[in-house]
Amino acid sequence: MVVRIRLSRFGCKNRPFFRVMAADSRSPRDGKHLEVLGYFNPLPGQDGGKRMGLKFDRIKYWLSVGAQPSDPVQRLLFRSGLLPPPPMVAMGRKGGPRDTRPVDPMTGRYVDAENNKTVNDNQSQEEEDKSA
Repeated sequence: MVVRIRLSRFGCKNRPFFRVMAADSRSPRDGKHLEVLGYFNPLPGQDGGKRMGLKFDRIKYWLSVGAQPSDPVQRLLFRSGLLPPPPMVAMGRKGGPRDTRPVDPMTGRYVDAENNKTVNDNQSQEEEDKSA
């Protein structure tokens, strides 16, 4: 049995509200679950922020026994500081070759692998022109 940590949708039409759940990967999205691990409200509140509440100790337990987070949950856990940033690759052009340079998830800029510095697009193009 593969356990996934994923979102289960609640709320009304056009007013989504999600619960973070540990569930068997074969069960449906809103179906049977093993444990409720928190909630996520994507709609901004009065202060303009999105609401999120997580049980960190239980999430750490499920990750330690091999549960796999879904992509949206992985992004939520990154924002809360529980997981490292997910790998990101930038697209060059639609249908074209992918740019394999790593991208900083917080700024969206390219990361220089040797110095761990972020590089602007203009700087990277100038470096390529100089080397050619």
